[in-house]
Amino acid sequence: MNIGIVGLGFMGMTHFEAARSVKSVKVHAFSTRDPKKRKGNWSSIQGNFGPRGSNKVDLTDVVTYENYQDLLNDPAIDLVDICLPVPQHEQVTIEALKAGKHVLVEKPITIELAAAKRMLKAADAAGKHLMVAHVLPFSPEYRFLAECIRQKKYGELQALNLRRVICPPKWLNLPDDLPSLGGFGIDLHIHDNHFISATCGLPQKVFSVGQLEAGFVNHTQTNYIFDKGPAISCVSGAIAAPGLEFAHGYQAFFEDATIEFDAGTYGKDWVVNRPLTVLTKTGRIQTPTLKGGSEWYSAFAEEMKAAAQALKTGEVPADLSGVHAVNALKLCHAELKSIESGRLTSV
Repeated sequence: MNIGIVGLGFMGMTHFEAARSVKSVKVHAFSTRDPKKRKGNWSSIQGNFGPRGSNKVDLTDVVTYENYQDLLNDPAIDLVDICLPVPQHEQVTIEALKAGKHVLVEKPITIELAAAKRMLKAADAAGKHLMVAHVLPFSPEYRFLAECIRQKKYGELQALNLRRVICPPKWLNLPDDLPSLGGFGIDLHIHDNHFISATCGLPQKVFSVGQLEAGFVNHTQTNYIFDKGPAISCVSGAIAAPGLEFAHGYQAFFEDATIEFDAGTYGKDWVVNRPLTVLTKTGRIQTPTLKGGSEWYSAFAEEMKAAAQALKTGEVPADLSGVHAVNALKLCHAELKSIESGRLTSV
C-alpha cells in the first residue's frame, strides 16, 4: 500500500514513522507548505508523547509536495492519510475521494455531524474506503479488552467503567482554541465513545452531567443506555490538576472475570497504577502478555497494518470504520445536549 501523507505536524510525523515500520506499507509521498520539512528538517515538531522530530530525516525515495492537490493527483498513491487540523478534514477528505483515492483521516472525523455525513456520502459516491484513525483500539490494553468483548472470552460483558482525564494543555490558547477542537468532549473523550460504539454498538440514549466551557463539553460523567446490553459509564475531561497530565483506564466486569487497567502521567513520569490484570471467577489473578510493539508509535503501526489489510481484502474493520467514527461523534453531541438539559437524551 503506497500512502501519501497530507500535513506534517506531530500526527503526520507519527504516521510517517509508524508506516515506515510496516512491511506492507510504503510512504510514497507527503505534502507540507514548510520548505524545511520538505528537506528533512523536522526539528520543529514536538507532541505530547514520543520524541522531538529529527533535523536529518532520511527522505530517500519519498516524494515531497508543497501543494496537497499535487499529492492527490499522484497516480502511485493508493491511500491518502490526512493529518491536518480538524477544520480541514472535510474539504481535503472529499477532494481525495473525488481524486479516486482511499482515505485514512485522523480523529475526530470532523466536529459537526452534518459535515461527517457529507464525508461518508462522498466515500459512497466514489466507491472508496473512508477510514478514521481512532488509535485507541490498537493500543495493547484496549485491544485486549475489545477482543474479550467480541469473542466473549470471559462470557458476556456485564458492565464497563472507562476513564480518560487530562489537565488543560499548556500549548493551547484556551478558550479560543476550543471551537477548532470541538471542546475536550470531542477532542479527548471521542476516543471512549468510539471504543464503545465499535465494540458494544451504539447506545440508544445517554445521561450526562458535567462542566461546559464556552458552549463546549469540558468534563463529562456519562451513563450509556442500551435497550439490551451492558451497563457502561465514562468519566472524561480536562479539569485535572497540572500534576495529572493524562490518565486513562477501565474496569470491565464479565460473567467469568473482571479486568482492570489504570495508568497515567503523574508529574512527568508515566506510572502504571494497575497493569492489565484479569481476576478470574476461580480467584486467579493473571497479567496477560499483550500484543503489540514497544516503540512510541507501535499502536499507530498496528493501525496502519489494519488499513493495509482493508485495502487488500476490501473489508474495513470496525475499529477504522467511518460509520463508528460518526457514531462516536453522535454520542459526543448527545452528551452536550444531556448536560445542557439535565435530561436523558436520545442518540
